Amino acid sequence: MGVIQRQGLKNTITTYVGIAIGFVSLIVIQPQFLTKEELGLTRILYSFSILIAMFVPLGIGNATTKYFPLFKDSDKNHHGYFAFMMLFPVMGFALSALGLYVLKDFIIAQYIKESPLFTDFFYYVFPLTFILALISCLNVYCYANYKSTIPAFLNDVVARVLVIAVISIYYLKYITLHQFILCYVGLYGIQLLLLAAYIFQFDKPVFRIDWPFFREKNYLKLINYGLLLWFAGVASIGLKYLDSIMLGKYLPLAFVGVYTIAAFIPTVIEAPLTALEKIAASRISFAWADDNRKEILEIYRKSSLYMMALGGLLFAGININIVNLLSFLPAGYQQGASVVFIISLGTLANMATGANAPILFNSEKYKWGAYFLIALAAVSVMLQMLLIPLLGLNGAAIATVSGYIIYNVYMTAVVWKFYGLHPFQKKMMLVLLIIAVSFGISFLLPSLENKIVDMIYRSAIVTAVYLLMIYRFKILEEFHYLLPWKQQ
Repeated sequence: MGVIQRQGLKNTITTYVGIAIGFVSLIVIQPQFLTKEELGLTRILYSFSILIAMFVPLGIGNATTKYFPLFKDSDKNHHGYFAFMMLFPVMGFALSALGLYVLKDFIIAQYIKESPLFTDFFYYVFPLTFILALISCLNVYCYANYKSTIPAFLNDVVARVLVIAVISIYYLKYITLHQFILCYVGLYGIQLLLLAAYIFQFDKPVFRIDWPFFREKNYLKLINYGLLLWFAGVASIGLKYLDSIMLGKYLPLAFVGVYTIAAFIPTVIEAPLTALEKIAASRISFAWADDNRKEILEIYRKSSLYMMALGGLLFAGININIVNLLSFLPAGYQQGASVVFIISLGTLANMATGANAPILFNSEKYKWGAYFLIALAAVSVMLQMLLIPLLGLNGAAIATVSGYIIYNVYMTAVVWKFYGLHPFQKKMMLVLLIIAVSFGISFLLPSLENKIVDMIYRSAIVTAVYLLMIYRFKILEEFHYLLPWKQQ
């Protein structure tokens, strides 16, 4: 089993354990332990901070993914690359914090009407932004060293367990709301410390930079690359968190809470792709350094087919049960069912196009992706401003998914145009047919009075039909040897 497959499997398992914990947290605990306004507050605080945090590293994360292979040398502590990398978030935070402070009155004015609770806690954005920015940089350093499992565990499991713990303590009235938000920010500080300890355990980085070697490798080219993708990275993250931020401007904070629950559910679909890209990006970077297009094409096509096949099953399973699932939540959350379906379509499109972003952004044509992402971010803002006042929660979801689809169509077309690489195979059309048939079957099944039993029997039948067709049409034939009746 190769590095990508091995770590991809570990990351996928970790991600799904994290999603299970997140499901308990967001679907069971948070709606019961927090008011919609308090839940919306934590979401908008995190979304706003993570968006600003993308400015802070000044693009060093993207630059590390592409250029770290030039500096990688364990015997020489990678020529002090860790110390070089950490210069950027420190400088970036100073600039970002200054900008936030100067614009704070303008920002508060945008939220004071519909989301006044957020304005009361605005200053917590500063420490949370710095912590999230450092976590982002350290994660990239781990991925570049093919150490993705522990960072994934800390992010997907540890952080979510700590969130549950903090919310439970607040619900039991051991702490006030202000202390709760302080602890909420602090739990990410714990994640940061654990991640730093892990890096010093496996790498033992030094804080002395080998400047002669950096000059030899033309580090200014690295910085220019990072700065350009800095804007692109901010735009990319913006597409993911912009909906929550914009909702807080146009609708009461309670709606942000409802949207948070609905938007979380489809993350189950693209979790395997997220896990894959954590390690595939570095692998693709090394493949480009060796001009090994055969390996890149193999990663591209396999990732697309595997992700689409798995994503299709998850898409069907979620959407045939979503009405039943949301019925267990307090009143008001049921209006998120259509949001789940809309965003699920976007996540399925992400899965079907595979690793197009790592391929383009680690190639010589990365500027085509960077400039487009910056333009797309502006388009997405306009879509949110147009559709949220008209359609509310569904408008935010439609704007978000429109951005996903435009992004993937463009990225796939550019990679195909310049490198003749595309992810599509005939089997993918069969997968689409299988998804449609499996999803359609659920409408023919009678509804049972007991909602839990209804979800179980409906899921069992649809899953059995889906997997049987995947096997019958030999979609993932290379994995058939794992089946018990295929083993000698």
